[in-house]
Amino acid sequence: MAALNTIFDYLREYASSLGDRIVESYQPLHKPEDELSPEIAKLKRRPLPAQALAIMGTAKSLITANSARIVAECGTGKTLMSMATCFVHANGKRFTSIVMCPPHLPKKWAREVFMTIPNVRVFLVEDMRNNGDPRKPHGVVEVVYRNGKIERKGLSLSVSQLRLMGPKGFKKLCPQNAFFVMSKEKGKLSYFWRHAFNVAKSGPNLGNVVSIDSGRPVDDSTGGNLTRLSFDNRKLSETFARPSDGTKVHTALWQADKSKIQRMAPLEYMGRYMHDFFDYAIADELHQLGGDTAQGNGLAVLGRIAKKLIGLTGTMMGGYADDLYNVLYRMDAPQMAREGYAWGGEGRSVFQSTYGVSEEIVKREVEDNSCSKASKASVTVKRKPGCSPLLFGKYLMENTAFVSLEDIAANMPAYNESVIPVQLEGELEKAYNDIRDAIKDALKKYPRNASLTSLMLNTLLCYPDHPFGFNTLYAKVRDKQTGELETVHVCDPADLDQGVLYPKEKALLDDVNAEITQGRRVQVFATYTGAHDVTARLKWVFEQAGLRTAVLKSSVGTDAREAWYEARLAEGVQVVIAHPKLVETGLDLLEFPTIYFYETGFSLYTLRQASRRSWRIGQKHAVRVKFLMYTGTAQESQIRLMGKKLLVAMMMEGKFSGEGLDGFEEDDDMMTSMVRELLEEGGVGESADAIWQNLERERALHVPEPTTVEVNAVLEQVAAESDLTFDGTDELSFDAVVEEVAEPEAESAPFLVETSVIVADPIPTPQTNVLMFAAMKPKQSSRRKQPVVEYEDQMQLFG
Repeated sequence: MAALNTIFDYLREYASSLGDRIVESYQPLHKPEDELSPEIAKLKRRPLPAQALAIMGTAKSLITANSARIVAECGTGKTLMSMATCFVHANGKRFTSIVMCPPHLPKKWAREVFMTIPNVRVFLVEDMRNNGDPRKPHGVVEVVYRNGKIERKGLSLSVSQLRLMGPKGFKKLCPQNAFFVMSKEKGKLSYFWRHAFNVAKSGPNLGNVVSIDSGRPVDDSTGGNLTRLSFDNRKLSETFARPSDGTKVHTALWQADKSKIQRMAPLEYMGRYMHDFFDYAIADELHQLGGDTAQGNGLAVLGRIAKKLIGLTGTMMGGYADDLYNVLYRMDAPQMAREGYAWGGEGRSVFQSTYGVSEEIVKREVEDNSCSKASKASVTVKRKPGCSPLLFGKYLMENTAFVSLEDIAANMPAYNESVIPVQLEGELEKAYNDIRDAIKDALKKYPRNASLTSLMLNTLLCYPDHPFGFNTLYAKVRDKQTGELETVHVCDPADLDQGVLYPKEKALLDDVNAEITQGRRVQVFATYTGAHDVTARLKWVFEQAGLRTAVLKSSVGTDAREAWYEARLAEGVQVVIAHPKLVETGLDLLEFPTIYFYETGFSLYTLRQASRRSWRIGQKHAVRVKFLMYTGTAQESQIRLMGKKLLVAMMMEGKFSGEGLDGFEEDDDMMTSMVRELLEEGGVGESADAIWQNLERERALHVPEPTTVEVNAVLEQVAAESDLTFDGTDELSFDAVVEEVAEPEAESAPFLVETSVIVADPIPTPQTNVLMFAAMKPKQSSRRKQPVVEYEDQMQLFG
């Protein structure tokens, strides 16, 4: 027996035995050997075995639960699985569903519905009314699928007409199954608002805002009274008790602005007046609905207007436990309330302290207090990446299905990631070192200065790729005496020759030429697209070499990007350049089997989504993803740290290996790590290339094999109860630091942290590295009468 030096060794050695105990203790709702519903055979497209497994498990979960989630990698068929779940759960009865999806996907959803569900009609929800600009669609418009395209033809009505009909009336009008598809952008568009309040013009309340109901001054949050100056861009309101009966009354101090466009958000209207109108609601890209935004509130509305709610995502968390808080509350508020969590910041903090990782920092002053013996101290509690596996057992295991791409297709082409290191040379090396040294000196002089940190990241990452057009660098520093901000000179970056090809550009061009010689088109990603536009620079580099090149800009609408790619292919384009965020959802880049990350950005979620755009079902060529970097620079630090975070994320998915993790950073985030590396002059731990080689070894270690029993989430849970800590991933979202394209996005871009309970599929099908459906419930034991810690029986896995 091999030596078991780490928990990873232990879990790998005994995975099969532990898996058997897990399956024995937690009976799945649907097993691979169980019979499929006869409804699956009626679908126009037959689901693959792993898809059918997820469909059956989710449908069975919805028999008792009001919501369920499908967490599946890009290309696994989340759309098909969700639609089929509705069809199977309806069990032959007529049903209506509503889908809320990203703005570029409504027509794609409509096409998928027609290709999957028999006897169905599809409607696009454009806005509240069915009139207005005749050149644009309005209201609820029926579409048909003809000659491979979606066309608007058929029934046309307004959302208010739907409400007046009611479910029974609409059934008479449309006796077939019906799907309503709505963009989350159009669903939230509502009226403009303005403040509405009265101000006392005389008397003791002169200048104060007074209630239109009671005539009394309105209190603010500090205990004072509201005045005109209290009103900014926030909606304010008051709550007071009626003198007559003590009833609490809520009064909004704002109203609709009639001087501007008069409209109401379709989703808001449905939430108010169309409760349970639909049988099913599907929320696509669930991770984007976790913020305190109108789109996030739309998730809660979907739960009100439909009897059953299904969430779809390729990710569930961004590395922090409270990433899930809003999603869990909006999908199952009663459960969260029963657990004692209140909606809002207070409940979120309690949830994070219960299931997350926090760091308490105590700072003590050298001097004693002047009037006591106690020393001065301040305590700061910081949220850190990581979460308790108990979170999975309590909130995900019973109603979440997990699917990976390998489970869907056994013969997927090879997928390889590699790093191309490049050495700085000549004038560029000297110019970079001068900037680095100047920033380093400033950081030592003004530590923990946010302005300098932003300057460091923005400049040291971008300058080597665009060594011209930089102005004098300044930082804002607060004077210790006056407390005022002062402008401090940092350095004057050298303005190098734009007509020269620099080392990284040469390396990229040589590698791209080699790929094109093999008949492969390439996709290049760069994240700096603003004042120092690296995408424009790369276009010049490729065109100078005679390559047909195009740049995808954010000005191309989300719903037009698929057509944009098709047009470029028809033109014979060999290279496409884009910001990775522009293609992270909804696009299949099968014609671009080679992908280059000239720059990675800081979002692990975006990186992973963009890197998988061409590795999908239907891909016939090996997929190569390559990361370029200048060695010994901030770019190497960035790629190395991204790789380490990705290693941890793979561990959270159940792919355990101690390799590459022993020297894992303890910093709060990547920004802190990069500042530390800059000041310490050198990389921390392994090289970036070694980190990504570890990732390749991880993938090789976890290629699915027949009869293999894999476990992950419950094993993490067991390990956690053995005093082990599993850190999640974090992400830097800092608009002032990284030049991002102006794209609407969620409050945070969560990175893939999937967990699953898996058993071998005895049927001769592509072996699942997926679920037996994670909706499992522990066996009940009558001998336990005393109070016990919930889920403590999972410790029985160790016998």
